[in-house]
Amino acid sequence: MLAPSFYVALDALRFRATDATVGPWGPSLQHGSPPAALLVRTVEKALPRDDARVARVAFDFLGPVHVGEVSLEVERVRPGARIELCVARLSAGGRVAMQANVWRISAQHGRAPEVRPTESPPALPEAQEQRLFGDVPPFGYGEALEWRFVEGTFDARGPATVWTRPRLPLLEGEVLSPLGRLLAMVDSANGISAELDPSRYTFVPVELTVAVHRHPATEWVGMRARTVIDPDGIGLTRADLFDERGALGAAVQTLFVAPREARA
Repeated sequence: MLAPSFYVALDALRFRATDATVGPWGPSLQHGSPPAALLVRTVEKALPRDDARVARVAFDFLGPVHVGEVSLEVERVRPGARIELCVARLSAGGRVAMQANVWRISAQHGRAPEVRPTESPPALPEAQEQRLFGDVPPFGYGEALEWRFVEGTFDARGPATVWTRPRLPLLEGEVLSPLGRLLAMVDSANGISAELDPSRYTFVPVELTVAVHRHPATEWVGMRARTVIDPDGIGLTRADLFDERGALGAAVQTLFVAPREARA
């Protein structure tokens, strides 16, 4: 049975990861999506701004994020009334494991003419049986979200389109923000669009960049993802992001790809 949240707050900048953060690479390693959501949530809590919203986040994975206690630090490195850059760092086991460069842009309704995306989101399917990777044991993060596939599945190879919503809050008693719901999903783009058997190959993101022109406005968020891999072991996953009202933005992951025996 999963914990009631992805993290337990120890104080404003220290948290304990629960088993709901566990990814497919091993029982002691967090999936990238929960700490990504935690990093941006901490920026928004520590450096609040009602007049600006997050438009782009570049996450760097500096090492594995182990399940256990994590601490965060946040700073505003490029202040500005219209555009600002904040940096958040997540440490685990005494070292920085993830860093997020968070660009926020002032938002004022009516400042510019609206240019709507032309593509429509796919229809949200009915509830589906939750099946993860066939040869990989069940893992907490995979079970902590509800997945509804339009195209592909976890245990099929190739491009995929999926809708998701978290079953758990990031922190118990705190409503997950609209952007948090998106970030809780997006680092799984390489997993849903896997081109290789995850029981035989590692395809680990070394970074994740998310750019959005608006934040989600509906409960469900989704993505269309595709992965390409070069024979030298470098891969790239691209994902188009959407909610029930239409397109939101895009995400890109750069991948280290190797047989499972190899180590990054």
